[in-house]
Amino acid sequence: MDYKDYYSILGVKKNDNAAELKKQYRKLARKYHPDVNTDPASEQKFKDIGEAYAVLKDPEKRKAYDQYGADWKAGHQQKGQRQYYQQAQHSRGGKSRGGNGAGFNFGGDFSGDGRDYSDFFEAMFGHGAGRASYQQKGNDVDASISIPLEEAYTGTTRTITFETPELSPNGAVEYKKKTLNIKIPKGIKKGGRIRLKGQGSPGDNGGKAGDMCIRININKHKLFDIEGADVYLPLPVAPWEAALGGQVNVPSPAGTLKLNIPKGSVSGKKLRVKGKGIPSKQPGDLYVILQIVLPPADNEKAKKLYEEMSKLNFYPRHHFGV
Repeated sequence: MDYKDYYSILGVKKNDNAAELKKQYRKLARKYHPDVNTDPASEQKFKDIGEAYAVLKDPEKRKAYDQYGADWKAGHQQKGQRQYYQQAQHSRGGKSRGGNGAGFNFGGDFSGDGRDYSDFFEAMFGHGAGRASYQQKGNDVDASISIPLEEAYTGTTRTITFETPELSPNGAVEYKKKTLNIKIPKGIKKGGRIRLKGQGSPGDNGGKAGDMCIRININKHKLFDIEGADVYLPLPVAPWEAALGGQVNVPSPAGTLKLNIPKGSVSGKKLRVKGKGIPSKQPGDLYVILQIVLPPADNEKAKKLYEEMSKLNFYPRHHFGV
């Protein structure tokens, strides 16, 4: 049998107590559960975590593991095993794979008879899971949806399909598909959240289901940048538009706008269009940043114009003193 460093797998020290083991186990079980973590390596990691915790949480197994390493099972006395299983059966009302938390089908993620599944169920579905003494609300579930910037201005709907764990009549965990239509309100900002009551993990012992919290992401736009509810647009302008001023058409996520460019504008000048950002409760603004673009001198007419301009009394580096 290959040696597995259970302490390293759980990220604990050899002298850590049972409370620290359980705390670390819950943390890792949530992180690496295959239904949460899409990394292909997470499933094996999840199995190793369960195996490590099952051994280290039991004082006799832990002692045997510390002494014999990979051969800890052979070194574990049969008497001690019988006592362990008798105690486990007694605490579960005489049932070796029923009662509080046992008998759940986790797809073979755990091995070994007599294991206390309530610790895993508690880690995934909240403190107190697997105990029949009181009701416990289910955990909230996080999800995310991405929308284009234009739909943040108008609002939209999205249909999502996901799997949710439910207990079957025989006590096994089954995953059932659920489809929901999500209404995304007008004016939602990047990072905004929508809470769906009762669409999270099921409660324990008849407790209420948790909620689903959906985070809204806004897709990167080819023209606009976003900061909170404000929208920024780099706007190319010709030298004469900046120098002489005038009115130009400007795109916005809500449609085309007319914008007045002041005379004598310079590259980098920021023009504010109030209230034309994302229309949230406190509407954002649209900021237009001027970028002067020079026409190429790729024909005779353009070259002559540049030659005429070169005769102007204009020296852009005068402040350098050179």
